[in-house]
This record gives sequence, structure tokens and C-alpha cells, in this order.
Amino acid sequence: MELKGKMVSQIYIKSDGDVFHEIYSERPHHISSMSPHRIRNCDVHQGQWGTAGSVIVWKYFHDGKERVLKEIIEAIDKEKKLVTFKVIEGDLTEFYKNFKITVDVDTSGEDNLVTWTLEYEKLNMGVPDPHAFMGLLLNVTKDIETHHLSNVPTTN
Repeated sequence: MELKGKMVSQIYIKSDGDVFHEIYSERPHHISSMSPHRIRNCDVHQGQWGTAGSVIVWKYFHDGKERVLKEIIEAIDKEKKLVTFKVIEGDLTEFYKNFKITVDVDTSGEDNLVTWTLEYEKLNMGVPDPHAFMGLLLNVTKDIETHHLSNVPTTN
């Protein structure tokens, strides 16, 4: 068993991939209105929305508990539709020495492919891989898609 690990999960969405990327890169504070039972709040702690180097704080509900996550936006690549966050404080740091979250969207197909990548280093061998946290990210992705699909105007 290794202390360092990498986990990748992909999910297709029918909603606009460019909008999905924009939400995570520039407007993550809107996610709480799209997934209110999972994401309680997201605030910029330092810097500005949509700017690498900014620090944001998430308050979320997971595994029956209120949780907190403070992360720095390491990179935003608009061409590749990729955003990378590095966790610097919060509940995950109780179990992981390092934790990086990357989300990217491939808009080249009929549906859009969202890829979540978690790179982490456990504090010890007793710490589980972050499958439950990955599940949270995938569920929030589905919530964002549902929100956007239900708010798309229909044409007659």
C-alpha cells in the first residue's frame, strides 16, 4: 500500500461544458445554489474569483457532517478548460499531507466529459483512499448538470 495516490473519475454531462468550466474557474460561489444539500457556501478568502493564487473556502456537507475545505487555485487553463486546486486547510488535512483536485472538461464530443483527478498523500497507511470525496464531487457535478438542464429554455 502506498501513501501517495492518484484517483481519476469521469462523468458525461449533457449541459454546456464551457459553462461548467466557467462555474469552477470563475463562479464557484454559485455552486451552493445548484447543490444546496451538498455545498453550503463558497467564499473567496484572499484574491479574486477566477484568479490563480486566490484562496477560497468551501463549507460542505459530507458523510453526515458539516465540513470545511480551504484551497488555493493553483491553475486555470481556459483553453484546456482545466482548474487545479490545492487543499491548504480543512477536514481533508486531518487525513492527507497533500491533496490536489483537478477538474477539466472535454467539449469535443456530443456530450461533454468532466474528468476529476485527485492527487494525494496520506498521513499514514490507515487512511483510506478518498473514494467518498470523489463521490461527493461526482454528485455535485450531477447537481450542476440537473440545475442547468432544468433551466434551459425550450423552443417551440
